[in-house]
This record gives sequence, C-alpha cells and structure tokens, in this order.
Amino acid sequence: METEVVLNSVFEIKDFITRSLIDLAAIIILVGFIYYPKHKNKDFIFTFILFNVINFMICYLLGSTKIKMGFAFGLFAIFSIIRYRTIVVSIKDMGYFFMCVALGMLNSLASIKDSFLMLLICNLIIVLLTFLLENLNFLKNENYKEIIYDRVELVRPENREELIQDLTSRTGLSIHKVDIISLNYLKDTALVKAYYYAKESENILPTSMDND
Repeated sequence: METEVVLNSVFEIKDFITRSLIDLAAIIILVGFIYYPKHKNKDFIFTFILFNVINFMICYLLGSTKIKMGFAFGLFAIFSIIRYRTIVVSIKDMGYFFMCVALGMLNSLASIKDSFLMLLICNLIIVLLTFLLENLNFLKNENYKEIIYDRVELVRPENREELIQDLTSRTGLSIHKVDIISLNYLKDTALVKAYYYAKESENILPTSMDND
C-alpha cells in the first residue's frame, strides 16, 4: 500500500514537471520570440507570462476534482469580464492574452494516456500558427486616424479630393477615404476620420491639425 502511494506521488510529480516544462517552453517561445520582437512591449510580457503560469497552477491543482470541463469554462467566463481600463489594448494583444490563458488550461487539464506527444503537437501547432499569422506581411489593414482639422471649407462634398490631398501632404499617409464625424463652428474645426492602408493596426486617439 505504501509502495503504491509512493509510486502515485512520483507519477504526479513527474506529470507536473513535464506539463510545466511544456507550458513554460510554449509561453516563452510565444511571448519572448514571437510577440516581443514584433511589438516591443515589456509590460505585456509580464502580464502574459504571469497569467499563464498562475492559470496553469490553478487548473492543475484543482483539475483533479473531476470538474475539469466545467472548471475550464468557468475560468473562461471569469476572464471574459477582465478589462484593461487604464490603457488602450489592441485586438491582437487581447488575442495573445487569450492564447496565454488557453495554453495554461490546455497543458494542465489535457488528458494524457501513453505519452505527452499529442500535447506537444498541440502546443507546436499553436506556436507555429501564431508565428505564421504574425508574419503575414503581404496583408494590409485599413487603419484610420481621427483628426481635428482646421480647414473646414474643404469638408464640402465638392472639395473632397482637395481635402484628401491636403491630409495626405500633412500626415504623409496614403489616405484614400475621409469621413466627416462632426463640425465645430465655434472653433472653426472639424473632426474627420482619415483612412489609409498599412501592414499593422495603428488606430490611435484624435490628432490635432490646428495651425500654430
């Protein structure tokens, strides 16, 4: 009986260490070698890795209570209400955050029968797919900038081409479409949304273009 308990303990420790190594390798490659070289954001590296490790530990320790499926969906429901209120978080960053959380769940709750080969393959597929999607340089995003524009006489429909040319010369962007959001006749300005194509998503807060 004692021998069986010892063997079970050894198996659990081996299982935990193996899963931990797989998870750490996947998250380091995902965040350190795919995300950071592209986005250069150290703050998110801290968040991604910490969420992954903590989520892995929670799922592994509580997963043995025979509520694996319901427990995993419950965690996703909790994480779905998380919001970062202090900064603007892009859709891509939220995608990385989701992957870090999902990797922790996958590596801690996946059922293993004979070997960890299938788990390694799943992690490899996620990492490779992320790398390929991150490096699709031939795809372009239609980005926009909201601009506080000072030449309100050009917002007329008949002056649209001149408006686009003026915005292009001022911003240096290849603007192809402009939407007029609002007009401020007291300040003699207009809030416009200028659209252009780029390889990265760069939408930012309104930019002032008033004359000095």
